[in-house]
Amino acid sequence: MTATLRLAEQLIARPSVTPDDAGCQTLLSQRLQPLGFVCETIESGPDDFRVTNLWAKFTSKWPSALDMKATAAIKTVVFAGHTDVVPTGPVAQWHSPPFVPTHLPTPQGPLLVGRGAADMKTSLAAMVVACEEFLAATPQPALNIAFLLTSDEEGPANDGTVVVCQTLQARGETFDCCIVGEPTSVERTGDMIKNGRRGTMSGKLTVKGVQGHIAYPHLAQNPIHMLSPALAELVTIEWDRGNDYFPPTTWQVSNIHGGTGASNIIPGTVVVDFNFRFSTESTPEGLQQRLVAVLQRHGLHPTDGAEPGYTLAWTVGGLPFLTRPGPLVDAVRDAIHAETGLATELSTTGGTSDGRFIAQMCPEVIELGPPNATIHKINESVAVADIEPLKNIYRRVLENLHRQALATA
Repeated sequence: MTATLRLAEQLIARPSVTPDDAGCQTLLSQRLQPLGFVCETIESGPDDFRVTNLWAKFTSKWPSALDMKATAAIKTVVFAGHTDVVPTGPVAQWHSPPFVPTHLPTPQGPLLVGRGAADMKTSLAAMVVACEEFLAATPQPALNIAFLLTSDEEGPANDGTVVVCQTLQARGETFDCCIVGEPTSVERTGDMIKNGRRGTMSGKLTVKGVQGHIAYPHLAQNPIHMLSPALAELVTIEWDRGNDYFPPTTWQVSNIHGGTGASNIIPGTVVVDFNFRFSTESTPEGLQQRLVAVLQRHGLHPTDGAEPGYTLAWTVGGLPFLTRPGPLVDAVRDAIHAETGLATELSTTGGTSDGRFIAQMCPEVIELGPPNATIHKINESVAVADIEPLKNIYRRVLENLHRQALATA
């Protein structure tokens, strides 16, 4: 059993259902502190949803002859991720208890089964062991190395990475590049990385009409009918065409609520929940203005609730971010190819991640982890054969970044 596999199993054995860290960060701190990392726990959130965050940093002392100006120019590379996992679902449907790491034989090779195996405790174990190996071989690297971990990624994400980033920004801390351990691969570890993510913005549109008897529509005003022409136009709009890195922005309705449940009542209100997933070609403000213009074009106007009309509440869940090919992407691509022979695919598809918070203070952010086919599922797993290559890729990235720093020193 390798050191990476052993640590992954120790993490999986801790039932860290969000927001409970269940001691995962303490275990990781115990591995990082002997390497020279200064570890700090940052707690946040109410008592009934207490979140544990870890900020751990190794500060380079390479070389001691550098003056203060040169030392300040040393780059900081951050490994980021989360120790929390989603609930298990029906335990009886699992091959084995979800928090008992188990090896399941398959024709393709053994799987490591357990909640968090793919999302993302294997990545965390691989990151830590990669640092152990890198610092053993390079005790005075030309890099600062840090870990930013949270137990609030699978939950609301209000008291996790975003709070740590705000705390560090207030101190004047800066990052140069960040690797998030999200499971990004498809078939084999390293075949796909995320070099960006789309933004997400939700809206809750409430259209108020006048409730009445369905047999006397002239005495009522049906809000569903009021909304329908605007809704029909909204589903046909091309919001943008995307670009070389992002698909076009999409607008989707997730829920429509209207009516009392009775078949003879014209409803007084209808509520529509919708979401934009948007590229760097659009802005939240621009999308909001365009949607409101459609409502007004079809005779809908804002109301304070006293008269028919609409109210609209917006929630921006995250802005899009993009890391173009450059020092970090090059280091990661080279590491993947050297370890696996794969030419990795750059992608910005999928949902959001904590990279959206880190990108607000870090110019280069990528996501790299194991295959994601089983994440959040019953019998979540990762192929045992994928674990060591992932650790080696992370170590090779550090080696590449170190060589880049030496070349520019």
